[in-house]
Amino acid sequence: MELPEILLLSGLALVVGGVSLLLAALLSRGKDRGLEGGGVLIIGPIPIVFGTSQKASTILLILAITLTLIVLATFILANIR
Repeated sequence: MELPEILLLSGLALVVGGVSLLLAALLSRGKDRGLEGGGVLIIGPIPIVFGTSQKASTILLILAITLTLIVLATFILANIR
């Protein structure tokens, strides 16, 4: 398998896994649990985080910074050669 095929399959696996996780969370939600949520909008290297609570926003901010660093590291490593 070539590198583009591996990247395509891993991207598809991440999308399917994310959708499955979202569906599992929605289906397992009980009536006694509070629902918290939020989102991340990444414009260039700058993550913009919004959420319904401080806890959700903090978790999303940590994930956004981690993903931004991974993307920047991948971009730098790909352009070294």
